[in-house]
Amino acid sequence: MVLDKIDYKKVFSYFEEISNIPRGSKNNREISDFLLAFGKENGLECYQDEALNVILIKEATPGLENVPAIMIQGHMDMVCEKESETEHDFFKEGLELAVEGDYVYAKGTTLGGDDGIALAMAMSILTDKELAHPRLEAVFTTDEEIGMDGAAVLDTSKLRSKYLINIDSEVEGILTVGCAGGMTSTLTLPLERSSASGVRAKISIKGLQGGHSGIEVTKNRTNGNMLLGRLLSTLKKKVDFQVITLWGGLKDNAIPRESFGELLLDSANVEVFKAAVKELAAVYGKELASSEPMLAIELELDKDVKEYPVLTKNTFDKVLAILLFTPNGIQAMSSDIDGLVESSLNLGIFKMGDDEAVFSYSVRSSKSAYKDFMSDKLEILVTMLGGTYNVHGVYPAWELMRESKLTEICKKVYREQYGEEMVVEVIHAGLECGILSSKMKELDIVSIGPNMLDIHTPSERMSISSVKRVYDYVLGVIAEINRQ
Repeated sequence: MVLDKIDYKKVFSYFEEISNIPRGSKNNREISDFLLAFGKENGLECYQDEALNVILIKEATPGLENVPAIMIQGHMDMVCEKESETEHDFFKEGLELAVEGDYVYAKGTTLGGDDGIALAMAMSILTDKELAHPRLEAVFTTDEEIGMDGAAVLDTSKLRSKYLINIDSEVEGILTVGCAGGMTSTLTLPLERSSASGVRAKISIKGLQGGHSGIEVTKNRTNGNMLLGRLLSTLKKKVDFQVITLWGGLKDNAIPRESFGELLLDSANVEVFKAAVKELAAVYGKELASSEPMLAIELELDKDVKEYPVLTKNTFDKVLAILLFTPNGIQAMSSDIDGLVESSLNLGIFKMGDDEAVFSYSVRSSKSAYKDFMSDKLEILVTMLGGTYNVHGVYPAWELMRESKLTEICKKVYREQYGEEMVVEVIHAGLECGILSSKMKELDIVSIGPNMLDIHTPSERMSISSVKRVYDYVLGVIAEINRQ
């Protein structure tokens, strides 16, 4: 056990157990079965559906049977990203946790505090024999990170909650009461290839900060795929080359930190190409010094001349057109809430096979019509170039409830525990609360969470002291609901 010395009311003990289980999106079976077994071992009412969502229900303690039920909710899956030099199989291996100062992190990989901490807190609450509480309904969903697929098919007929505490936020002291809706959009472009001989060159764009494309969208972080398109477009004017393959990014909702290209050069152009890459690396490094201080553009060259399948000129021009002209990042700011991003999209995954290139986007907006408008723009772009368009993982916005009793309870408890006012806000990132509110119309919902930094990146870390405070805060909210 790595976290045994910092454990607090079993929260970190459960978090470490969870972290030992591979639980990337679309790899939910083991963690789902673990949670189901946990429920059975602790005498809870348990349900597991075909999507591997798990519901655990603990009836009210004596005297609180008539107090409104509380749902505690989070998702099982995590974003699986790792440093390029880290060897880790997310399908088979758990995380290597470590502690530094006030933070828990995973060595070389994402931590999965988003949203493993929700599971750990819920498990601790469900096994707390001293806690007085109304009926508790712990709802653990699957595949949130790739489109909220689990929540979309969740059967809520067994649930009776009036209040929902979603633990999927990343800043202590902020009470989230609304969020954007979204979708995943995929552009597929057919590729034509021919054969050519030359020296293979690999260009690597590394060291970008990346991050969650909803939360970090206002921080001017560079999208590696967009920078790759810009780099290739400029190089194309300086020296001839052909493209073997291009790729970048691992998750549509994470800003790509790294992007790569394998190119083919005539041996006579190698030195000119090297000089051009070095020049542009210096230009971009200076331009992005403040926002991307760790940016590195690296070049590796083979020594031998070999034959490779390369994109035809027409095909490369089409790929480049998408990388250069696609909408990306913030598209509109809210007219209702100062500083809130209304609409954005993120080209999170770009990859090539032998016959097609795939561009995958996370599209978000608090206005459904503008979300459709962004989708239309992507469809027009790819169909004009001879490709196809697909949408999946559509989820609704979570609209602000103007008169929320739970919000007032949460603000009161925060004031009493922290001695200051809680910040109440609507966010641009997507949460499952929108889907759950559409299924349970009377549900009063808030989202909270402890301080986490750089989620969806290998730099992700979670504050130990904040986890302890937020856990006690949740207990305080339950106690206040008991008194209603």
